[in-house]
Amino acid sequence: MKRPAEQTEACRPLSPLERWYWVCDQISPLNVIAHVRVYGPLPEELLAQALDALQRRHPMLRTAIRADAAGRNPRFVPVSGNPIPLHVVAVKDAEDRWEQAVDDHELVTSVDWRKGPLARAVALTVSGAEPAAQDVHDLVLTLPHCIADGTTVLTLLRQWIELAAEIKAGDLDPDGPVVRPERALPAPESLLPAEHRGLSGARRIVAQQLADQGAARRLKPRRLEPTRRVPFKDRTTRLLHRSLSAEQLADLVAACRREQTTVHGALAAAMVSAAAEDAGGVAGSMMIGSPINFRDDLVPRVTDREIGTYVATVPTVVDYRPGASLWPMARAISRDLVRRRQRGEQLTAIATMGFVAPKSVAKSGRLLRFMEEKGPLTLCLSNIGRYDFPRAIGPWQVSSAEFIAGLSVNALYCATVNTSHGRMAWNFTHVEGAVPADRAERMAAGSLDAVLSASKS
Repeated sequence: MKRPAEQTEACRPLSPLERWYWVCDQISPLNVIAHVRVYGPLPEELLAQALDALQRRHPMLRTAIRADAAGRNPRFVPVSGNPIPLHVVAVKDAEDRWEQAVDDHELVTSVDWRKGPLARAVALTVSGAEPAAQDVHDLVLTLPHCIADGTTVLTLLRQWIELAAEIKAGDLDPDGPVVRPERALPAPESLLPAEHRGLSGARRIVAQQLADQGAARRLKPRRLEPTRRVPFKDRTTRLLHRSLSAEQLADLVAACRREQTTVHGALAAAMVSAAAEDAGGVAGSMMIGSPINFRDDLVPRVTDREIGTYVATVPTVVDYRPGASLWPMARAISRDLVRRRQRGEQLTAIATMGFVAPKSVAKSGRLLRFMEEKGPLTLCLSNIGRYDFPRAIGPWQVSSAEFIAGLSVNALYCATVNTSHGRMAWNFTHVEGAVPADRAERMAAGSLDAVLSASKS
């Protein structure tokens, strides 16, 4: 029998982590989305051929999910003859069209996991757009969170364009084998280091639970609370697209170096300040979650080219003081995340899913009630940092690469961040009703204002 790393088709049970995201998606859509803008002639046939090549490269893009009659025991199963759906739309102008497509469809519609494949694509095309009178294409790729995170969708989006360039140049037969096919990976949990599995892993989970409970009793941190309770099945994720220009980003990076903190710390501190001010500006402990990429922690490590969901969210409690400088809070967040990563808390969080992840939607009520009443991660910042997306691929100029995360039942207000093409995308998502549009926009504006003001001070 072949070892898991040598498998060419994905055929295995969903792990507890993957199963949890799959359960969430059935309650309210939980997608991860990537967008990029491409300039120049890019016909639909070439886009479809490149998508087919991408699908041949990655086993997970040739799968569906099957469960038993009770909605339990889900498995990834290979499906043949189902290409990745591509929806091409001609539009009159490119202004904000992709945001509307993401807001109206990609965030609110689950990928068809029963039929497969576990991906879909959209191309919004403007012909002969000014000022250069060239075609402009907004490409959007959507995957369910049970097989993807921000790094995954951006990598797949880049590969889609690269494969199109190879086909156009005649370097790749659109109907032939794909160069560098990827392996079908085992479940993330099966790649955890030995100390995070078995009895040793269980001890770590218990110790972490006790430490978290002790900190909660001692600090009594506040969460971001909903304006009103929205039933889980009625939750809809909405998008607020924001970004920092190259000049603003340079000011922020320079200020973070001067203040001896990280960009993530500054952004998280700004979001905490905005959320606290929105709630009345009362001093005290606030909580924010930060997803940590654990690819490098696995044995063997997983590359960025390979498909999967490899982030775990850890909570940080930070002391908010009205009118105080942003920088002490930014440093506190940065130091806390370094300590948590060094302790392996991101891996403990993954191992914990083996004990708490529900077997099905029907069995999810207990965990959902906990999240509704006490869940610590209603406010989150997912920052993958610098993602090197080329400015030119083949004959095309490329810009504005970014990713967006759906929320489903996992959070109320979240931001996703990546730095690509010389600017920083800072996309906010919120649960409609729980965080109404005016409140979401107020917190987004407050976050940006806090960062820009601190960068200049």
